[in-house]
Amino acid sequence: MKAQTLIEPHGGELCDLMLTGEALEAARKEALHLPSITLTPRQICDIELLLNGGFSPLRGFLNKADYESVLDTMRLTDGTLWSMPITLDVSEETAGGRSEGDRVALRDQTGLLLAVLTVEDVWKADKEREAEQVFGTQSHGHPAVAYLFDQAGDFYVGGTLEGIQLPRHYDFHELRRTPAEMREMFETQGWDKVVAFQTRNPMHRAHKELTDRAAAEIGGHLLIHPVVGLTKPGDIDYYTRVRCYKELLKHYPEGRATISLLPLAMRMGGPREAVWHAIIRKNYGCTHLIVGRDHAGPGKDKDGTPFYGPYEAQDLVLEHSEELGIGVVPFRLMVYVPEHDTYEPIDEVQEKGLDFEMISGTQLRQMLTEGAEIPSWFSYPEVVAELRKTHPSKHNQGFTVFFTGLSGSGKSTIANALMVKMLERGGRPVTLLDGDVVRTHLSKGLGFSQEDRSTNVQRIGYVASEITKHRGIAICAPIAPYEADRRANRNRIAQYGGYVEVFVDTPLEVCEQRDVKGLYAKARAGIIKGFTGIDDPYEAPTDAEIVCDTTRYSAEECAEQVLAKLEEMGYL
Repeated sequence: MKAQTLIEPHGGELCDLMLTGEALEAARKEALHLPSITLTPRQICDIELLLNGGFSPLRGFLNKADYESVLDTMRLTDGTLWSMPITLDVSEETAGGRSEGDRVALRDQTGLLLAVLTVEDVWKADKEREAEQVFGTQSHGHPAVAYLFDQAGDFYVGGTLEGIQLPRHYDFHELRRTPAEMREMFETQGWDKVVAFQTRNPMHRAHKELTDRAAAEIGGHLLIHPVVGLTKPGDIDYYTRVRCYKELLKHYPEGRATISLLPLAMRMGGPREAVWHAIIRKNYGCTHLIVGRDHAGPGKDKDGTPFYGPYEAQDLVLEHSEELGIGVVPFRLMVYVPEHDTYEPIDEVQEKGLDFEMISGTQLRQMLTEGAEIPSWFSYPEVVAELRKTHPSKHNQGFTVFFTGLSGSGKSTIANALMVKMLERGGRPVTLLDGDVVRTHLSKGLGFSQEDRSTNVQRIGYVASEITKHRGIAICAPIAPYEADRRANRNRIAQYGGYVEVFVDTPLEVCEQRDVKGLYAKARAGIIKGFTGIDDPYEAPTDAEIVCDTTRYSAEECAEQVLAKLEEMGYL
């Protein structure tokens, strides 16, 4: 494949947004008197790539005109190709009073000053339109759409940035390089052809063969460029993945491959995201990008329908490759051929009629969970050892049992019975996070507005995730009326261990009959406002692992039902 000339937007230079010298000191002093915005984890990823040039030619968060243009045409208003909206989303309260020309200090969650923003626009987001234009769906099954509707602020603030300092990292210092540093390395080493491999998963022997062949095909160097910002909920943590990559690197021919980390917050945006990845790798000095089958896709919706076609991403990047100035190396599925003890492209293997073997990512996760032996033809022993350190078999993992149901449904009683039965078994630490007890301690001071209820449920989820991460058992029993909060907790907890949702499906009239506190009667009389099930909705789960019917079974029988399910799933 012939190398292509690197074509840079706006004259060929990376955007340098970092202040130095007197300008830096003046901005630091000014920021002491400016209002501040505390950035979210995704915004911190975005600002790092804005400030270090990874998002060139952007000079800040998109203003309204550029945002609208990107949604409609995948281009900035000046015509430059740019496929993903990079927005500073904030609450209505934060947006209030902001206007053109205002200066705002942007800080991380510890208060560290990262940049000063000069406001150009403030507007209310049309999230439905953004979801359709960028991701092609409004389904909450798409992680970026779920983030847009459930977590992102309702207002956007656009404007240019003056960089004070990049976000601080305390890990893998030798692998964190800016675009300018990567370009300098390529030039120093004399690597005029570099192919980048984008990944958010561990790499195994098939990936090694694929990437090795891609580098040989272009006659150049391989950059393993994994995402270590935000990826898809449930992905293996990047600390484990990077340790795996470092072990894998030892198996490439000497001088063939380099690893560098990319602090990107992925959107799982399929074709548009693939173009975005190509622009970013061009900024990092790469001449080629390996574009995979369903590149950066989130998989399938709840009904089993893929969000994107398998080759839509490849097609869109190829369509724009000349303008981008970056070559495309299509991902070829590599399979193991026992007869030859080698990995070969599946299309060639099928043409020859050879037998082959492969293990999917889902199968690998299942094998790790079950403690099954992973064959050496699939992955290197050092890589498997790293995966097992942080992903033990299921019966050694922590897990959370999350009860949800109306007030009076019986969830607290069942949760208590379950806790006692687990303590009777022994051998595992068990923590019960009951709704009423949590409000007395963890959530003291919160009211019962929708926002406060969400905060309460997600605080419970945070504590449960920490218990799960440390391989304990958390039992939670709040009302948790809103699907968005339960989904957020599922995503947060599942990355560390098991998550089992139990819907205590007790009819409203039965809950009212059981109402020993008289809360329903007060709600019916208008004494209590916004009471779940009366004048505030309860969004019943549709994907709970267990549904308990307390009109037919006792609390102890329901607890036994949960125990049986946990045993069936392999947690006990």
